[in-house]
Amino acid sequence: MPGRCFAANQAGQSSQKGFSLQNRSRRLAALATLALLAGCGAAHTVGHQLFGLDNGASASGAVSSVFGYAVADEPQAALVGRDSLNRGGNAADAAAAEGFALAVTLPSRAGLGGGGACVIKLADASGKKQSPVVLSFPAAAPAATGGDRPAAVPMLARGLLAMQARYGRLPPSAVIVPAERLAGGAQLSQALAADLQVVGPALLADPGAAAVFAPGGRALAVGASFQQPDLAATLETLRVNGVNGLYAGSGAAQFVQAADAAGGGLTVQDLASATPRYQPPVFSRQAGYAVASLPPAPPQPGRALPASAAFMALDKDGGSVVCVTSMNNLFGTGRIAPGTGVLLAASPRAYPLPEFAAAIAYAPESLAFRAAVAGTGQNEAQAAASIALTSALIGQTAPIPPPGRADVISCPGKVPGGEASCTARAGSPSGLAIGGR
Repeated sequence: MPGRCFAANQAGQSSQKGFSLQNRSRRLAALATLALLAGCGAAHTVGHQLFGLDNGASASGAVSSVFGYAVADEPQAALVGRDSLNRGGNAADAAAAEGFALAVTLPSRAGLGGGGACVIKLADASGKKQSPVVLSFPAAAPAATGGDRPAAVPMLARGLLAMQARYGRLPPSAVIVPAERLAGGAQLSQALAADLQVVGPALLADPGAAAVFAPGGRALAVGASFQQPDLAATLETLRVNGVNGLYAGSGAAQFVQAADAAGGGLTVQDLASATPRYQPPVFSRQAGYAVASLPPAPPQPGRALPASAAFMALDKDGGSVVCVTSMNNLFGTGRIAPGTGVLLAASPRAYPLPEFAAAIAYAPESLAFRAAVAGTGQNEAQAAASIALTSALIGQTAPIPPPGRADVISCPGKVPGGEASCTARAGSPSGLAIGGR
């Protein structure tokens, strides 16, 4: 999507006016519209009506919109991020909301049982621009080995809530509520359907996974509605109690018991000890811009790296967040902790470390935003991010070797100031880049 594509946005809105959550056929038509417009930032009103989001509509019916972009490897998550920006959230709010939504709509790569890392570039409380930082929250190995299907320590919720608490503007509950709603009923996206085809019967051997993804004995198809009531309850607990709802006290004890029932081998101490970590990015210079990147994973020659997913946001003040997540294996251990809805990530003792590839480029003097990229595609993730960033900064397009993919937000005029020059693109054909104004 090299262009801005906002004319298509208006067309999508008008063609789906009056969209109803109760009307399955019209929901599928809207999902098809989203698929056609994925990467163009389109179907804004359609998405709000489709997924039950608050679109900030005025009495006249017009949708209030602010400048900003949300990009994710699954469309419903991108729409959640866009909605967060429209409700006054900044890039941290939008990215956190996208991450929680992906835990519902793309648990194969971004479940609550997994983890990830983000590059964050936001202003401080006084509005002064700051240099980027990295927040690392990988799904790490537990202290001891145990269980017949060893799980990683779940870190996604802890990382997202840590980021939102430090940088966000909205109440913490605001970044969880959209995911909680989606857990009550979401559309099976093309991205998740493709991952289900890869794992096939191996995943559906787990009764919890089969109940979610093949409730009638057959794997759900693209566009089907699926519910995750146990996951909705877990998200509600996080919304009400914060991280303590999962990582401390009775919440931690109950989760560990459920994880062990699924062969995870986790302990309460594992949950208490695993905390997100802020650290400096890897700094470099490219085409006259400063670049802050996630640290690369240690070399792992000859090994197929785990699948990952990406999401990012840019707000009206030039604040930006770009994140990459993984379950350390497609669908992690392939087992859901009973009663929690949480698909457990695989212990990194059994699998290679995922490649988290993301970067933000900015003007070194003014700290104004220039571009953000995130690379996925297993062993080609770093190459994808590098090629995409170079293309964004020099204004040329270079091919990305498959299976590498890159999500991009690029603002040649820089932000704040040159918002009209901005474009965004989802690297996955199943993803969505959506912008306003």
